[in-house]
Amino acid sequence: MRSNLNPLGALPSRFRRQRVLIVGCGDVGMRVARQLPPRLKLIALTSSAERLPALRAQGITPLLGNLDDRASLRRLAGLATRVVHLAPPPSDNPDWRSDPRTLALLRALRLRSPPRSLVYGSTSGVYGDCQGAWVRETQPVNPNTPRSQRRVHAEGLLRLFGRSSGTQVHILRIPGIYASDREGGTPRGRLLRGTPVLRREDDVYTNHIHADDLARACLAALWRGKRQRITHASDDSQLLMGDYFDLAADLYQLPRPARLARSTAQQQLPLMLLSFMDESRRLDNQRLKKELKLVLRYPTVAQGLAE
Repeated sequence: MRSNLNPLGALPSRFRRQRVLIVGCGDVGMRVARQLPPRLKLIALTSSAERLPALRAQGITPLLGNLDDRASLRRLAGLATRVVHLAPPPSDNPDWRSDPRTLALLRALRLRSPPRSLVYGSTSGVYGDCQGAWVRETQPVNPNTPRSQRRVHAEGLLRLFGRSSGTQVHILRIPGIYASDREGGTPRGRLLRGTPVLRREDDVYTNHIHADDLARACLAALWRGKRQRITHASDDSQLLMGDYFDLAADLYQLPRPARLARSTAQQQLPLMLLSFMDESRRLDNQRLKKELKLVLRYPTVAQGLAE
């Protein structure tokens, strides 16, 4: 006889089924959903009523709720045994260094039976500029932009939640995501616009992960991730940004982008694009491969773009 001391043991079998909640079910979230085995109950939080039919068509149970409306999240309490949190912080919050969405989600999850595990998709931008040095997960954070400061705040909330609730929290720090079937997921558009890049002596290292490999990393962390752990979800590429665009141009048989000195680029390029050119680092991904045991399908961007 199954023991009633086990909170799942006293329930009917249909309620003992593992339930995975995806928060932020955009492109990567949908890739996570497609890779989950059918024996799992899959739930997605969405703020758009228009998406409900499309999610149901994918075998996903949609739950209408908004991370900006705490009252709409009450149904999340005790709902899922595992959570994948991919929703970005708001960019228009008056306190531009905080993430109220993650705070609202964790408050709802804490109300009853916190999940066994939670994976959060953060950004490698939390390290700031490392001047091209190799970076391991033990490196102190040094965020230089509001968006990376918001991610640092979210990471802190999640780690505190893990310690206090017993949930196995695992944070993935993610670089640039690409895929040929992802909107804006390749350099082709930028190459067609003729956007220049920095000359080699001013250039910065850039890191990448294919969207499918990122989805697989989320699932590996969800089941195999160590408690209160951070992992770089990055491939094996070691490329300067200009070399990345040259590689893509050659693959697409397009002209290579023009090269500019940094001083010239600061006068011609948008501030958002310049912010990515102000940070240079190379992400060590040994934890991804050794601890999460993830074998990358696309170890380099050359292989991923060539698909």
